[in-house]
Amino acid sequence: MAMQLGEYARFDGIGLAELIRGGQVTSREVGDAALRAIERLNPILNCVLQTYPDRIAAWGATLPDGVLAGVPTLLKDVYKFEKGTLSEGGSLLTKGLVGWYDSEVVLRLRRAGLVILGRSTIPELAWASTCDTRLAGLTRNPWNLDTYPGGSSSGAAVAVASGMVPIAHASDGGGSTRGPAAYTGLVGLKPTRGRVSDGPGSADPNAGMSAHLAVTRTVRDTAAMLDVLQGPAVGDPHQAPLPERPFLEEVGRAPRKLAIAFTTQTFDGNPLDPEIADAVRQTAGVLAGLGHALTEESPRFSWPGFIQATHVIWSAGMAYTCDVLGERLGRTPSAENLMRTSWATYRYGKSVTAHEYLAALDEYNGVRRELGAFFERYDLLVTPTTTQLALPHAAHNQDQDFSAEEWTRHIFTPESFTPVFNVTGQPAISLPLFVSRNGSQIGIQLVGRFGDDATLIRLSSVLENALPWRDRRPGIHVSTSAETPSTRIAAAH
Repeated sequence: MAMQLGEYARFDGIGLAELIRGGQVTSREVGDAALRAIERLNPILNCVLQTYPDRIAAWGATLPDGVLAGVPTLLKDVYKFEKGTLSEGGSLLTKGLVGWYDSEVVLRLRRAGLVILGRSTIPELAWASTCDTRLAGLTRNPWNLDTYPGGSSSGAAVAVASGMVPIAHASDGGGSTRGPAAYTGLVGLKPTRGRVSDGPGSADPNAGMSAHLAVTRTVRDTAAMLDVLQGPAVGDPHQAPLPERPFLEEVGRAPRKLAIAFTTQTFDGNPLDPEIADAVRQTAGVLAGLGHALTEESPRFSWPGFIQATHVIWSAGMAYTCDVLGERLGRTPSAENLMRTSWATYRYGKSVTAHEYLAALDEYNGVRRELGAFFERYDLLVTPTTTQLALPHAAHNQDQDFSAEEWTRHIFTPESFTPVFNVTGQPAISLPLFVSRNGSQIGIQLVGRFGDDATLIRLSSVLENALPWRDRRPGIHVSTSAETPSTRIAAAH
């Protein structure tokens, strides 16, 4: 009897792998359930670009011994290549681009026995919170179809939140894992710089801002994925400190008493939604009740200088990517194959001088020094993940008439708490701790010291128990299936 969608969606990745190892289901049955979930909900949510049904036939024949072996996942469509498969970056400019090598992330997913079942949608060139592209259309938030799911790991977050897959690859260059996790009620960790390799095709993208991992529904799945993907590859320019033990072993381990700062003061000076501010204060109260020392204080740095430097570095990086990949396909970037904000950013990026780029790097250096001094006094910082609840799709549509600089400032207004920690390289995680009065998900961000991903995992596990979210389900979810559950799986559950 096939695994039913309602029971499939009850389990996180580790839970599904345990069922497979215990013989309650086969890995092929799990894969078939994932495909059926995608087929059922993707016409509504539009978060999966392509699936690979042929992979199920060989699924499970040689599964390795791992805590996530046999678990289906999706690869973000962000030029993180799987050899021989499409990776189009959400853009007509790179439509039809086929990977010509396997990225380190792909190799490690395979070695751990996760099966890449398809690829997930992103905004064009990963540069928006709304995922509405000329290439693939609109990706919708399963909690409210009229609001955006965040970006750029948009499709990944929607697929996990709706129960299509328990885990999906994500990447974060300024909040692109944490923002979607917040808007869709998931766990999203940006690990320490150098923890997960970006190789071999890139070394230090966007001046070291980008980091790969996943969006999940549970802290233990996030920890397990960190174990799967962590570690340097040959030629990497950065290497995070090695962990004392597997990150999965940090789940359930009590953290020592911590000095924790918290803030409701936005870094850019714009207003913070009152419900989000209240959620931060409630989180601080819970942590104080657990015996930690809480202080209300915010790190200080120049937001105008920071956002201008980010504008320069991201724009130059986008222009370079467009030129290199466009040349590979015999195409020239233009207003016909790039959306309006991307085209504006590309043209500005082409004008950036070496002097301007080096000045931006110098600004980043100053920000790192200031934040480093702050974290000499505190073990962790608690902030909102976003400053606003999920907005209507049109708020960040990429076919609007913004200048490149206006667009950079616009897209970071609701997520001003996240990008600075891409620059510092510190680990930062978004947890779905609260829900607003209108049902929007509220993410709370925890930021740790550089290299101390383990403390984030420990404290996140504590908060998962104190403020549980696992049984929350959006209105569009595979658990609404009326299929008859299997007694063999019900017994295991």
